[in-house]
Amino acid sequence: MTQHEHRLGELAKRFGGEVVGGGTDLVIKRLASLRSAQSGDITFFSHGRYRDELAGTRASAVIVGEDARDATGLPRIVCSDPYLFFAQVARLYHTEESARPGVHASAVVLPGAHLAPDVSVGPLCVIEEEVEISSGSRIGPGCSLGRKVRIGSGARLHAGVTVYAGCEIGERTILHSGVVVGADGFGFAPNAGAWLKIPQLGSVRIGADVEIGANTTIDRGALDDTVIEDGVKLDNQIQIGHNVRIGAHTAIAGCVGIAGSTRIGSRCMIGGAAMIGGHLNIADRVIVAGGTVVTKSLDSAGTYVSVIPATPAREWRRTVAMLRNLERMSERLRLLERRLADLENEK
Repeated sequence: MTQHEHRLGELAKRFGGEVVGGGTDLVIKRLASLRSAQSGDITFFSHGRYRDELAGTRASAVIVGEDARDATGLPRIVCSDPYLFFAQVARLYHTEESARPGVHASAVVLPGAHLAPDVSVGPLCVIEEEVEISSGSRIGPGCSLGRKVRIGSGARLHAGVTVYAGCEIGERTILHSGVVVGADGFGFAPNAGAWLKIPQLGSVRIGADVEIGANTTIDRGALDDTVIEDGVKLDNQIQIGHNVRIGAHTAIAGCVGIAGSTRIGSRCMIGGAAMIGGHLNIADRVIVAGGTVVTKSLDSAGTYVSVIPATPAREWRRTVAMLRNLERMSERLRLLERRLADLENEK
């Protein structure tokens, strides 16, 4: 077997599953979806809506949960969380492209920058004075690091990342292409019918083991720093305003907007395209559904939703019409209650 082939029994033992239906010695060469899997592949089944695809899959083996132990006759690994188990297997099969230590000839590294000997810097990068890049970090092509930027050990900046002056990136943190860290926050004071720019004097501090998706932007603080704590996972095209603080291990899906000075707790989950107003507090372990608009602080854990699920246009119009008339209907109901009370009193 090659280094990217593993026996089914080995996978079960390594990640805590049970082989059912034989096949302990099956050689697993690849990972695939239920629909595209072929012989030699392992796939996973974690939701009943895919039961038809499970019945038709050509995979050699399937990862299933305890509740689906008998859902297929194929060799299978039974575990408590098939999605997590699949993720662990995927990491085993994934090989990241290696980079040679050193600075590409076209990169510009200004005097006073300090790079550990095994750092890799790609073509056309610009690294300004007093930048510090720690051991094992990789800076992709076209990155720009401003003065006094700090990059922790084992960090990875993909092509075209911009980190403004004075910002800090933690150990093993990954920034995907187009990420901008430390641009000015949106701070302007009204001044005689125009706008006076407020200097943004804070910075951005990003913790360890954070991953930030492509074209996400994180503004620097106006006075205090914008802070992204350890283990946070941010999707693509998210906007994070100045002085926001995001707690450890929170995950935020794409196209979310977070206005300035809002504090989000740890282990929260925020769905795509949610909008969160400024100067709010979001408690730990809050779940915000996709598309939800948050205008008030959420002080306790739980799931919050503010959107109307997609419905036929005619039904949606009726629903909106009723919502717009709620105040009038409420007033009519209060009048009826008063009249009923008066009638009761006359008896």
